[in-house]
Amino acid sequence: QVQLVESGGGLVQAGGSLRLSCAASGRTFSRYDMGWFRQAPGKEREFVAAISRGGSNTYYTDSVKGRFTISRDNAKSTVSLQMNSLKPEDTAVYYCAAEAGSTWLPASQVQYDYWGQGTQVTVSS
Repeated sequence: QVQLVESGGGLVQAGGSLRLSCAASGRTFSRYDMGWFRQAPGKEREFVAAISRGGSNTYYTDSVKGRFTISRDNAKSTVSLQMNSLKPEDTAVYYCAAEAGSTWLPASQVQYDYWGQGTQVTVSS
């Protein structure tokens, strides 16, 4: 089992930046593919970005490509999401998630076994 704790959320003006971090504890972090998801008020939770176990493969939803960057540090058991050029529509609770299956669909929420508690990101216009 792995425990995930997000941090770094907050209030920022449109065009600004935030860096979210997710710290993992428990089993070996490098065994897990990691994802970031978000849920805006009144909307379903959606995929944002994901990174493979070794960090060589990254995936993004179209709306954040070129603005967000996912990265990981397996030595520190952390995954980060650098968010630049933020827009009001990026406002949501952001969750990190981990999965250790043999077949990985990065954007598929049902594949992720472990989830953090979420961190709020609010972008003002």
